[in-house]
This record gives sequence, C-alpha cells and structure tokens, in this order.
Amino acid sequence: MRNMRVWPGQPYPLGASWDGEGVNFSLFSEHAERVELCLYDHPDGAEETERIRLRERTNLIWHCYLPDARPGQLYGYRVHGPYAPEEGHRFNHHKLLLDPYGKAISGNLKWSDALYGYPIGHTEQDLVVDTRDSAGGIPKCVVIDPAFTWGGDRPPKTPWNRTVIYECHVKGTTKCHPGVPPELRGTYLGMAYDPVVEHLQSLGITAVELLPVHQFVRDRRLVEMGLTNYWGYNSIGFFAPDVGYAVSGTGQQVYEFKSMVKGLHRAGIEVILDVVYNHTGEGNHLGPTLSLRGIDNKAYYRLMPDNQRFYMDFTGTGNSLNMLHPSTIQMIMDSLRYWVMEMHVDGFRFDLAPVLARELFEVNRLGTFFDIIQQDPVLSQVKLIAEPWDVGPGGYQVGNFPVGWAEWNGKYRDNVRRFWREDPGQIAELAYRLSGSSDLYAMSGRRTYASINFVTCHDGFTLNDLVSYERKHNEGNGDNNQDGSDENYSRNWGVDGPTDVPEIVRIRERMKRNFLAALLFSQGVPMILGGDEMGRTQRGNNNAYCQDNEISWVNWDLSPRDRKLLEFTRKCLKIFHSNPVLRRRTFFTGRPLSADGDKDLAWIRPDGDEMADEDWADPDRRVLGMLVHGEATDEVNERGRPIFGDTVLLLMNGGSRARYFALPRMDGAGVWQEVLDTARPSVPSRVVKKRAVHLAAHSLILLRYAEDVGVPR
Repeated sequence: MRNMRVWPGQPYPLGASWDGEGVNFSLFSEHAERVELCLYDHPDGAEETERIRLRERTNLIWHCYLPDARPGQLYGYRVHGPYAPEEGHRFNHHKLLLDPYGKAISGNLKWSDALYGYPIGHTEQDLVVDTRDSAGGIPKCVVIDPAFTWGGDRPPKTPWNRTVIYECHVKGTTKCHPGVPPELRGTYLGMAYDPVVEHLQSLGITAVELLPVHQFVRDRRLVEMGLTNYWGYNSIGFFAPDVGYAVSGTGQQVYEFKSMVKGLHRAGIEVILDVVYNHTGEGNHLGPTLSLRGIDNKAYYRLMPDNQRFYMDFTGTGNSLNMLHPSTIQMIMDSLRYWVMEMHVDGFRFDLAPVLARELFEVNRLGTFFDIIQQDPVLSQVKLIAEPWDVGPGGYQVGNFPVGWAEWNGKYRDNVRRFWREDPGQIAELAYRLSGSSDLYAMSGRRTYASINFVTCHDGFTLNDLVSYERKHNEGNGDNNQDGSDENYSRNWGVDGPTDVPEIVRIRERMKRNFLAALLFSQGVPMILGGDEMGRTQRGNNNAYCQDNEISWVNWDLSPRDRKLLEFTRKCLKIFHSNPVLRRRTFFTGRPLSADGDKDLAWIRPDGDEMADEDWADPDRRVLGMLVHGEATDEVNERGRPIFGDTVLLLMNGGSRARYFALPRMDGAGVWQEVLDTARPSVPSRVVKKRAVHLAAHSLILLRYAEDVGVPR
C-alpha cells in the first residue's frame, strides 16, 4: 500500500472533486459512526490499495482532501454504524458502497450473495448481518476531470409550441445503423453520428427524449435468466452517465456524453433525459447493499412508520426515495443542476413523478419538490415533463401538476386509440384531445403545451404492433406472459401478428398513417416513439424492458412499405412546422375572433354544419371535422405583429363506412385544397372542386382554405 497525504478538505461540493491539484472527497451520512474512503487500482479490485478514515465531519458531512489523488482514481466507501433493520439502520462496513455523487462508475455489478447485507437463505432473512466483503463484485467510482471544450455550444431553447419530441434509446437507436461505425453503434457517440442526426433533422425532430442514462442496476434475476434491464429504470448513480453506452469506462463516458450533447445541439436538437428519482436499484428489504442503503438507509428511503425494517413502495420496485429528508431532496436537485450546467442537457422527463409529490401518503400537488424546482433559477428554465402516475393510492394525476410542467397525456393516448379502434362514445372526448386538452390544463393556468401528446411510447406496443396485435406476446420476458398491460386498446384487423393478406396489410398501413397524422395535427406537443416512423416492431412484446436484442433495436433495413411510412411522417411534420395554427400556445375560445369574424375553432358535422349538443351525445358518431381559422394563431413576429396561418379543416372518420363530408362555406375568396389524405397518401395536394370530399372509412383528411393555390403545400 502507498501512503497518501490526507488533509481535512471541505464538506462541499459533495462527491469527488478534482480542482487541478488534488481531490476533495465528501459524503453525507447523518447516522454513521465512522466513514472510510477506499482507493483501488483496478475496477475489479477486491482489496483496496488504501483505506482512509474520514475524521472530519461538518454538518453531517464526512470529508477529506487528497493532494496526491488524480482523475482516474477509483474509489468507494465503507460506512460503519448499527445494523438494526427494525430501527431503519442497515450499516455494514463489509460492503463497499458507491458514492451517490459519483460522476462516473467503472462498470456493472458482478452478482453474488456477497453484495447483500445479510446472508442469503438465512432463516431470519435480513435481520442477520453478513460479513463477506463485497468489493470484488462492486464497480468503483471514478474521479473525473470535468474539463471539456464546449466551444460555442448553446442550448437550442426551442419554444414549447414548436417542439417535436422523439423518444428513443441510446443503444437501440444506433445498434443496427449501417451508417454508424461498428465500434460506435449503441453508444453516446453513435447517437450523435451524422447519419443519425440527419435522419432526425429530415423528420423535423427538435428534441430527443432519451430513456434513462443514469448508471443503473441490471437486476440479478434478469441477468441470471440471460436478460438485462434494457430500459434502465433502476438507477444507482444519479450523476453518472451509464458506462454501458460508452466506448470507454474509465471516466471517458462523461466526455462521450458531453460530445453527444454538443453534436445534437449543433444540429438544433435538444436533449431531454428520462430520469428516475423515485427509487433506486437497491430494491426492498431483501435487496442488495450498494450505495444509499449502506450510507444512511433511514435518511434516504421512505420506511414504514410502524416497522422501519420495511420500505414504502409507491413505485412497484421495492423502495421509494425519502422526499421528506432535506439531504435526499438536495441530492436530487444537485443532480438535476449538474446535468443542466455541466452536461448541458435541456430538460427532464420524470418517471413516476407523483412519487416526488408524496408528503406522507397523499400526492400533494404543490409538494416541496415542486416548490423548490419552481424557484430554482436554473431548473425552472428547462423543459420539465412529468409521467403523471405511480402505483400508489391516488397516483393517477394527469392534469394536476403545477404551472411550468408538461405531462405525458395518457388520456390523449387512450382516447385516440379507442377512436380509431371504433369504440363507441369517443367523439366528445376526442374534441378535447385534438384541441389541446383544455379540460385538463386550462383551469390551472397552464397552456396547450402542458400536454405531451403521444399514441405510443417505450412502455407498450409500438405503432406497428398497435395495429397488428390484440394480445401481448411477452413470453420472452420470463414471466409466463403475465407482465405488461392487458388493456392496450389495440386492433389487429383480422389476424394477430404478421400477415401477407393484402386487405389487412392495407388497412394496417392506413391506421399507422391515421395515428401519426392525428398526433401531429393535434394541439399540444407531439411525441413520437423512435422507430415508429419506419414501422418498427417488437413482435407483440408490450413490455420489452429486458430485451437488449433485435426485439428492441431499431431496424434500419427498410422495406418499401417502411420507406413510404417514413416519407409520410416527414410530410406530416413539414405541415406541422409550416402552419402556426397547428401549434398554438393558448387554448381556443370557441368565440369569434372579431365582432363580425369567424370563430377560432368550430366542430363540423358531415353535412357542413356545426355540431349540436345531441351530436356530441351520440355514441355511434365516428366522424368529426375540426375547423381552425387562419387568424387563430397566437404567434408573433420579431416586431410583435401576429403571424397568420392557413385556415385548416381536419376531417376524421373512425367508422367502417365511407362518408361524404360537405365543406363549410367560408367568407372571402378562396378555395379548399386537400393537403393530405391517409387513404391516398401518394396523391399530391389538389384543389377540391366540389362542395364535398369523399372521406374513406378509417381515414383522415387535412384541407386548407387558400386564396392563392398556385403553390401547393
């Protein structure tokens, strides 16, 4: 062993901080009796090269400074204290622990019984302490050099109403891309490689929403089954980019992540991270001891008040972070600010966000966490998106988040799916969903862009599978097809799974176009699941969380059918970006724009007249027209003058028979022009010379009213 000089150091910043001359180490633990810093020469090292007792303790923070330490130094902690699970304490100095503020982690766990704080199989389970050393199976934290040449990097700051989100997986997006060098496929660097970026730009994507990239735990059960935690919703390092998506894991993952962000920003694309601050990968009371559990279990986790051996679980994963403890909230806030200020990300999507708002058991809409975010000068300025549900009581909170937050609108997803599936009684709700869901967001002072509209996401069927399967096929997940949702509001149109029957293929392709067009022409922020624009399939698996293989990876070898769908998606997004009436910031009023003008929004029947009360109540009505006047835009130019768009008419027929739809009479000279028809996607834009259009069964038509039709759009 070498003898490093040890100086007192400082309590802040928490974590390991290289200042150009040495490294400051700092760790919070309220209830610890002793803390030891362990240094290693190798990521798999079972014995430390140096064990340093931290003798300085300031405001519950243990710290020291090593003037001889350098970037690349591997380290972990051993924390001494009582092992008393029924009192909430699980200290076990035999277990090497990851720094919660570690900026890089050297690799993944090597599973063995030694990683647990109790002897696996003991009759008293976790009430007995285990004395085996875990260091050989625990990856090590890595001291990093934060220096990076950002150059002129600037956040794109795309306005919410112009945002188009592409939800994707770093590995799955690029693993099979032929234009990405093999050594970069599935990595941060591959995500920002030219062919991938050019694909996103050609679509009109303004933001990628990446599935979790915080260092996460690959569950032991899955690993032993030959599977893995592919999605990554099992964080263990809230400051560390996951090493699995990096070419090198000795701290280079930080550099590579920053390079990805810089490359995407250069293309005008924002980076939004899907973050999991509601729980960690340490599981329930029978889970492993990897980090927070052994550092200060009682401070970091929500424990049952009547028996602190057990955890409150609002997540379905075994534990929930303790949002009532100031140091836990501080850790989350420090993490968020780190990713914005040091890693330059543009926003966050919060997994199971109601967990963060649970003051006791109830979901508190104005919980402490949201108050802190609201007043933070950094975080209040980035994009904040909530997954507005968890598995606890009262956990479905769509529409209940504060001003400044957007939400995944699950009601949009379900209603649009049910409309196109021909479920009865969907028209009235459909009007709300198409027009921005004012019933959910207007009363709280929020705007249309509070609604993140989506039809598919990582959690569920892909778009192709939504129109191809009525039953999930999750057999490969190892749970006897019991996992994943049983209610998908899907329809296979005659055969479950792949088919060559021309009629079924034809209607499935049309339904994909219907879903995409409806999504992109609705008010709110559209989110596309990565690969849906190219017909990606997961072979009917609607819970591919553990499938790190061709089931989840995007297939870039496109069939002629896939290429047509890709071109159709590009066309829809071009229309979205070109007309401001499709991307309003404020809700419609349904009133005239001026004393003698037209309404900003009108709902039209097939006879050309406006919908009446009895029409909305008709459960068998499956045809609807949405008329948006060209002056119904709230965008202004640099001089503050309004930017007018085209008057548009969106016609949707969710029924099984074709209809003629009479076009409403308009004031002023002009003609109706058919811009897009999902039943005839290859037909170019054309002037409608009759008073009605033929709206095929299961189809959507977008028209615009134009004075000058010399240049089709």
